[in-house]
Amino acid sequence: MGRIAVIGAGMGAMAAAARLAVAGHRVVVYERTETYGGAVRRLERDGFAFDTGPGLLLLPAVYRDLFVKTGRQPLEECVELVQVDPSSRHVFADGTEVSLPNASRAGVLAALDDALGAGAGQRWGDFLVRAREAWDRTRRPLLEEPLWPNWRVLAEREPYPAVPHRRLLRARRAGTLDEVGAWELRDARLAALLDGYALAYGLDPRTAPASASVLPYMEYAFGTWHVRGGLRRLAAAVYERCLERKVEFVFGAEVARVLEKDGRAAGVELADGTVAEADTVVGGAPGRLGRLLPGREPYEGNAVRPAAEGASPGRVVVCLALRGPRAEGAAHRTVVHTPDREAEWEALRRGEPPARPTVRIDRPDDPALRPDDAHESVVLTATVPSGASFDWTAPGVAGAFADRMVAAAERAVPSLAGRILWREVRTPADTERETGAAGGGVPAPALAAGAGAFLRPANTTALSGLFAVGGWSHPGGGLPHAGMSGALVAGLVVEGPEFRGSQ
Repeated sequence: MGRIAVIGAGMGAMAAAARLAVAGHRVVVYERTETYGGAVRRLERDGFAFDTGPGLLLLPAVYRDLFVKTGRQPLEECVELVQVDPSSRHVFADGTEVSLPNASRAGVLAALDDALGAGAGQRWGDFLVRAREAWDRTRRPLLEEPLWPNWRVLAEREPYPAVPHRRLLRARRAGTLDEVGAWELRDARLAALLDGYALAYGLDPRTAPASASVLPYMEYAFGTWHVRGGLRRLAAAVYERCLERKVEFVFGAEVARVLEKDGRAAGVELADGTVAEADTVVGGAPGRLGRLLPGREPYEGNAVRPAAEGASPGRVVVCLALRGPRAEGAAHRTVVHTPDREAEWEALRRGEPPARPTVRIDRPDDPALRPDDAHESVVLTATVPSGASFDWTAPGVAGAFADRMVAAAERAVPSLAGRILWREVRTPADTERETGAAGGGVPAPALAAGAGAFLRPANTTALSGLFAVGGWSHPGGGLPHAGMSGALVAGLVVEGPEFRGSQ
């Protein structure tokens, strides 16, 4: 079989590498840093451990499939998955709180009625029914199949079946997530709940298409999961599966150029001048592939164009080492919603950190992440502008924003600041250093409608034998989407352009 060079050791790249090795290819992964996992990183200090990338796993079936297809040991024998309950706790601007049960539609609706008043649960439940229809319409073309050649069909059609909203003498249907919240949910707290799912991926609800309704639907349909020991354990399991399948990793190896011969990819040249010939090259972000192909545009013709990575917002992550035990019954994830949604969106649009950000608090009940039961590890996350529009390296900037995040988190965790032994703040500058993404932007999942602005470039490129994998290519960002990206690329390499996705 063929020789395959993989650029980068992110989750999508490793998923593709393992599948390709099982198909009989000789696979070598070239990673410019000294470790694997891409954005799935871990901070360890003084017996504390923190996930600095994703904090929870959605759609674990994606990785179950990877492990089934690449070896004898299933996923659950390699990592321990724990379904968290509640799925999330929310603290709204008016002080109202609600905890939402995991993967229980009836439980979620009852909790919303109890917290927000009669009828709130029914409105959210009706919304989820419509979100499911959007999911059913887009699941295969956006997640399980290579990007359609006639992708404009996905760009022009809104799959979310919005309810007609009568205003004066006209009836309109919601075209954005913000309009769904205002016209169909009709409660500022329910609208904030919906906004939070978009904001977590750096999407502005005022411009995100109504099809972004699939983001909360995924959580309620398939649940949210913690990997015992942290999500870094999942990255380690995928890496170990690659090694078992004889995938070779070369760390500290930056690829400077993709080689081309007779109109197809022919290998890679490293920054130190080393040349590695290959029959196929699997690369990372489409925008970065263009820089590795001097004089050639990898997305010629009528393909979806790569978006500027720096245009996507990033994240500030604050790792808190706390004295004192974790409160009994504390939710794994709490979302503290901003008191001023419009101001938060406007700040992000202008490329400024929000004055009062929405903050996600992860408090895993996991002994592996703390030195003992007299301490607790907590991670705060907020969506912020990337380093392309804001200088996160300026003196005092990161610390000042972390102070605002801690103050916001104290609405849900009283006296949090007084428990801090130490903290470490990570900004988009750290994300850029670890992943190579310009400005440290974080990609969102691909979404239908929106005139194609929310689609990602195809996994195939204009250069034969060169493929793109990972969150900046189809089907977009997010841990499950990375795994799907790897499956799609492996299918395209093994079966060729006739590959139409998993059945």
